[in-house]
Amino acid sequence: MMKKFYLFILVSFLIFQKGVSQEKSDFEFGFGPGLNISSVILQNSFLQPDPSVSFNITGSAEYYLSKNWGIKAKLIFDKKGLSNAAISEENSNFVETDIKLNYLTLPIMASWHFGSRKNWFLNLGPYAGYLIQAKDSTLETDLKEAFESTDFGVSLGIGIKFNLSSFTKVYVEYDSQFGVTDIINNNTGNSGRNIRYGFNIGILF
Repeated sequence: MMKKFYLFILVSFLIFQKGVSQEKSDFEFGFGPGLNISSVILQNSFLQPDPSVSFNITGSAEYYLSKNWGIKAKLIFDKKGLSNAAISEENSNFVETDIKLNYLTLPIMASWHFGSRKNWFLNLGPYAGYLIQAKDSTLETDLKEAFESTDFGVSLGIGIKFNLSSFTKVYVEYDSQFGVTDIINNNTGNSGRNIRYGFNIGILF
């Protein structure tokens, strides 16, 4: 799975480089914190985990191909997971806990800018996530071996920018991630896929 993650980064870099070589234009960089609402969707199951509320920290870089279109890459410290799960103690008793999954997520997206001032934007593209930590909140058990090291899916977002000066803008963005791969390692039951909704406010330069 790590080979797939590195391959995704390489292909994304080549696409980004191809876009840059097409025409001379501008880069825009951004940074901002956000609120995450996430869970793990179990396929073909009537019982679904409760969502988890946490945060993310997002950095972004966008290359403008024109006034309407750009290629945007993000690097996100993404805190995901689920609430009210159950985990077994050493004496085989089950305790209620939250599962915390921390990822580094890399979406590569096409960005469409619209509106009379082109201050609205819509993003769509694939993402790859690398699991850096997995543990429960009650026993603080390391659960990383129970999950796949990589997660792949689709990212979709919409936002608006407000000018502060000729060089600085504030943005407000809603974005979502829908996993397409099973994140549970050696899974023999219902497959589990990440789902995450984020609300971010940040600065663009």
